[in-house]
Amino acid sequence: MPIDETRAFLPIRIAVLTISDTRGAADDRSGNILVDRLTAAGHLLADRAIERDDVAGIVARLARWIADPAIDCIITTGGTGVTGRDVTPEAVEQVADKMIPGFGELFRWLSYATIGSSTVQSRACAAVAAGTYIFALPGSTGAVKDGWDGILKDQLDSRHTPCNFVELMPRLTER
Repeated sequence: MPIDETRAFLPIRIAVLTISDTRGAADDRSGNILVDRLTAAGHLLADRAIERDDVAGIVARLARWIADPAIDCIITTGGTGVTGRDVTPEAVEQVADKMIPGFGELFRWLSYATIGSSTVQSRACAAVAAGTYIFALPGSTGAVKDGWDGILKDQLDSRHTPCNFVELMPRLTER
């Protein structure tokens, strides 16, 4: 989609949360990809953490970041599958004011080109919570690339037309 070069680029502050029982800072490849891509795009890394696959821990971390005025957006990686330990969508739903169903739908459509019908196992999702965007991506490096390159790179760019998530930020908490 087109980028309108006459518009100003507005960097946003993004926190990256890896959700995994097995990854640590030294081998968080999907988190590293997200950080590399968001900073290359001109955004600011506001915070970064790893949480285990535990609803209460994920909810607590999300709640802290949602309450932090220095964080505009949270991108998670991991925990979006269908196994018993995959609980990221449930945690996101607990903090969400509004779900953004089109994100998961578009993610699975894009992912289909890469992994075929296996994309049906993804529960990638997105929400708005107290004016903060949350995007939950699967934990694979390919899925993170698909999510950033195919959706978030453009939707988090204030110059993207005909519309983008950034231009909506001042109105997210309106009642």
